[in-house]
Amino acid sequence: MHTQHHWITTPLTADLLRGALDLERTEHGVLPHRLPAWVRAQYPDGQLAMAESQPSGVRLVFRTRATAVELDTRPTKREYTGAPPRPDGVYELLVDGRLAGRGSVKDGNTLTIDMATGSAELRTGPAGTVRFDSLPGEDKDVEIWLPHNETTELVALRTDAPVEPAPDRGRRVWLHHGSSISHGSDAAGPTGIWPAVAASLAGVELVNLGLAGSALLDPFTARTLRDTPADLISLKIGINVVNADAMRVRAFTPAVHGFLDTIREGHPDTPLLVVSPILCLIHEDTPGPSAPDLDHLGEGRLRFVAMGDPAETAAGKLTLRVVRDELARVVAQRAKEDPHLYYLDGLRLYGEADHEELPLPDQLHPDAATHRRIGERFAEQVFAADGAFGPAAHR
Repeated sequence: MHTQHHWITTPLTADLLRGALDLERTEHGVLPHRLPAWVRAQYPDGQLAMAESQPSGVRLVFRTRATAVELDTRPTKREYTGAPPRPDGVYELLVDGRLAGRGSVKDGNTLTIDMATGSAELRTGPAGTVRFDSLPGEDKDVEIWLPHNETTELVALRTDAPVEPAPDRGRRVWLHHGSSISHGSDAAGPTGIWPAVAASLAGVELVNLGLAGSALLDPFTARTLRDTPADLISLKIGINVVNADAMRVRAFTPAVHGFLDTIREGHPDTPLLVVSPILCLIHEDTPGPSAPDLDHLGEGRLRFVAMGDPAETAAGKLTLRVVRDELARVVAQRAKEDPHLYYLDGLRLYGEADHEELPLPDQLHPDAATHRRIGERFAEQVFAADGAFGPAAHR
């Protein structure tokens, strides 16, 4: 700790956090969650638990005159057997909405995952500190965006001036659900995930329920969306259903209807946007499942391959083309009685021309530049004056 500052420790409470739906008290501090405790108890799946505890879109937000801020955390880092080390998660500090600092915590727990066997081993480690200083000394809104891809236990917040919760600025709340692409995949930092880029450009408050590997039309996710306050809701549906080989058309279409029905129970008139998958060449015409190509993992190149048989689409297997057609049809059918339901073709966010310029490095996930492009496109199209979430959208 740097002794030249007179440090004030502020309790880490829910009124300082945005983007989290639950705050679990732990032995050392608090752990933000993006799904409520009843969901975690109902379906204690390892992939879902890891995804929802990674605080994509979660940030500490407060008002202060502090010129220095320290945050102690105990992150859980991932490493993959046979692969080079992953980079540390990134914390980004914003002052009045503008990026003013970036940092990482080197210490923490380590989760070692063997992709060949599916096994995982957790090694515990100490907490560490990320520090931001040389901040302007006047009153300001400070946001610390937590790493989108590291489970992050918050231990202590220290500043050299008092902290109070930031006031409500009256911005609309945008609730978004999607897959690892919405979660953030290979974005450069937490404000670089495409939903955060779009939210910043549109001036809305983001609640991101992008859940890596877990956008599977689960009823508990629909109930969570139903019960979460929001002015705007979007659902990016399809890629996980295909690459998990989770459904055929017979199950998929009724599941989409049921998912929308549940959300409408809590948000009958809220603008609700259904977004189909962006371009992913391995699954455009080939069903799932997808699997990692382990031959290149030791070289630090993770790539995914589609394992399904295109001939099986005749028997109802899902591809991304089939999913887009079904989603467009379902929304068109329901929109006749639901004037606040909208559809966006994901190819308008990232399509063939984009792939030529910015191919998906692992055949499945966008890189940092592509996240920015998708976020900018979403803001331009959806938050435009005539868009689904435009200024005239029903509130």
